[in-house]
This record gives sequence, structure tokens and C-alpha cells, in this order.
Amino acid sequence: MRTVTQRVSRASVTIEGELRCRIGQGLLVLVGFEAADTQEDIDWMAHKLLALRIFDDERGVMNRSVMDVGGEVCIVSQFTLHALTAKGNRPAYIRAAGRDIAVPLYEKFVQAIEHSLGRPVATGIFGANMQVELVNDGPVTILIDTKNKE
Repeated sequence: MRTVTQRVSRASVTIEGELRCRIGQGLLVLVGFEAADTQEDIDWMAHKLLALRIFDDERGVMNRSVMDVGGEVCIVSQFTLHALTAKGNRPAYIRAAGRDIAVPLYEKFVQAIEHSLGRPVATGIFGANMQVELVNDGPVTILIDTKNKE
């Protein structure tokens, strides 16, 4: 399971010209799954993301989490996070979980974040062609992989 998490001052997802969701200050989380991902990966990632201290405190030091600042969360599925690019110029996506595996994992991940956050989160639509707009605040962008915990 991989995420690209961006601290945003605002973000939105549009699908086929219609606004799907919009958030203010918080996290935009792009998430990709592979077939080997489990509930353990979901739980670990949900905890990690909500506890990341990447929001400024009163002294301007990144010392607060999205929960501490009452921020919002938007989660967007993105299988391309598992692109393999070592050979040639066309990325291969063989490590990305297929729809039958990825959709339930995505739904469980959204539920885990909502449960811990205590409120609904914004989402895209799995597999849809989405236009994601954001204002990356900082910029702050964090890459996290449950199979390579750095």
C-alpha cells in the first residue's frame, strides 16, 4: 500500500465536469494498493497518516497532526503509484491490485480513516477519470509505503 499525502490549504475532485468533493485545510491522500495488502497495512497507514505532525503549531513548527488542527481529509485512489519504470518508457502496473482486490481495500481504508477521525472524509470514485485540484501548503508532500517503512 502506497500513499502520496499532501498538506493542502484546499483540494477538490471533479468527475465528468461535476464537483465530487471539496475540502479546506487538511490532507489530500492519493492511495494505491497491491494484491499483498492486508487489513494490517490499512490500519498501520490510517494511524500513520492521522498522526503525522506536518501542520504548524503557534511557533510555526510542524508539530500538529490533521486531527490536532481539525483538518479535513480527501482520499483518491491511484493505481499508478505502483508503476514500474525500470524498463522502457511505458510504465507497467502489474504490481497494482486489480479492481476486485483494490475496491474492498480502498473502502476499508476510507472507513478506517473515518472511524479514527470521527467524521466522514471526502473521496473520489474508484476507477473514475478524475480531475484533482489542490493548493499544496508548504509545499509538504510525504510518500509512505507499508512494505518499505522508512
